[in-house]
Amino acid sequence: MRVWSIAMPDAAQRRAHLTAIEPSDPTFRRQPQNAEAEQALLGAILVNNDAALKVNSFLRPEHFVEPVNARIFDAILRLIERGHLADPVTLKGYFDRDDALTPVGGTSYLAQLAAAAVTVINAEDYGRAIYDLAIRRQLITIGETMVNTAYDSTVEETAVSQIEESERQLFNLAQAGQSESGFKSFTLASSIALENAEAAYKRDGQLSGVTTGFVDIDERLGGLHRSDLLILAGRPSMGKTALATNIAFNAAYSFREEVGVDGRPVVVEGAAVAFFSLEMSAEQLATRILAERSNIPSERIRRGNISSEQFTNLTRAAHDLEQLRLYIDDTPALSIAALATRARRLKRTHNIGLIVVDYLQLLRPARQRRDDNRVLEVSEITQGLKALAKQLDVPVLALSQLSRAVEQREDKRPHLADLRESGSIEQDADVVMFIYREEYYLDRQRPPEGTPERIAWEAKRKEVEGLAELIVGKHRHGPTGTEQLLFHGETTKFANLAKTGRLPSHAPF
Repeated sequence: MRVWSIAMPDAAQRRAHLTAIEPSDPTFRRQPQNAEAEQALLGAILVNNDAALKVNSFLRPEHFVEPVNARIFDAILRLIERGHLADPVTLKGYFDRDDALTPVGGTSYLAQLAAAAVTVINAEDYGRAIYDLAIRRQLITIGETMVNTAYDSTVEETAVSQIEESERQLFNLAQAGQSESGFKSFTLASSIALENAEAAYKRDGQLSGVTTGFVDIDERLGGLHRSDLLILAGRPSMGKTALATNIAFNAAYSFREEVGVDGRPVVVEGAAVAFFSLEMSAEQLATRILAERSNIPSERIRRGNISSEQFTNLTRAAHDLEQLRLYIDDTPALSIAALATRARRLKRTHNIGLIVVDYLQLLRPARQRRDDNRVLEVSEITQGLKALAKQLDVPVLALSQLSRAVEQREDKRPHLADLRESGSIEQDADVVMFIYREEYYLDRQRPPEGTPERIAWEAKRKEVEGLAELIVGKHRHGPTGTEQLLFHGETTKFANLAKTGRLPSHAPF
């Protein structure tokens, strides 16, 4: 390997100029940078374009500290992407009429880079060094902005909002090398899709997403897909929270990891779950899950009205759930910015694979609007949830209320138009589901005893007793339709409905 040393016109003068303008204050520190590493990498690529393949997955022109080197790297990538050779001769045409190389001696700088090239073997090491220094510079910028904002903040900017914004920037910076934004080639996108299909094929349920624990729902949706925003809507007392809790529990209960080829754990089934409960407390949600697992009515658990045998079952259920990867945040009136901050933190510390929000109308926008326009506020919230799903690459299941228009119709099955307060819910969501229980409405229409209507009512109620419908009103990845579930109100538990050749699983009865 050649020793790196380039003598360039104006280079010494430029260093002298930088030294001259640096303050004599001993506390002055220049930002992390290594122009020599940048030149060494560019030289290696110009000699052998295969070196670019070792760094183009993570290194971008903006990671170079020297603007000249950034311009050259960008031009190299453009030529290689077109299938052309990138060397000093082909690049010369790019810069003949460009003043970008004037400070470093013009196009002869390209030949000097190639003449002092390092080997291709070292190219990735140089690229990683350049990338690391760029991240450090961005980290310094975030820190300086944080300090300046804290010293000179507006009335609207609270300390908590500044913390949330700083944490968001830090998370984005931490994820920068793991999930690059921008264009992806179809080859890369198709290979990722093939990997997902292979993972689904190897799973017992052949799901490409996180399991809900309900066979028919999983078959229709293919599980809960990463980066999707799913809306579960319904009128009060339909069982929205109960179904969401069941799905969260089933996903966390089936969570399973294996060691990947790189030695890191890989989730092969289920998911760690973050449950944001803006309506119920964590204790109430835990009671519901314990009622489901022990088959003891939640009301009796809360009142302590249980037998010694039931208490033993309850204790056993609690012991079984101790290792459950389910994390509950019951902070009321949470803002979408605060929710995103906490979700990012959980993703980083516990690698969550599913987020549940109960429910989105209780979320607050990042900043209060002066015009108090609730429709725009809900739009901001749904857009924030969708952005969070894409950023963390996890499904987000958000519960939503329905308008009272449902109650005015004879057929009270909900439609997309019934989504409350904003059409953006339907627009931003990848999947919209409605929960509907006809039994609930029949109980409110009970005719008097001994009347002919009572006989017909009892027959009808017997048909729908314990049944719930999950109506898929929008499905970006597949067909819409309706699936039936069993529902046991005392334990707030949903279960699979028995069909020909299949017994109900997790049956509550």
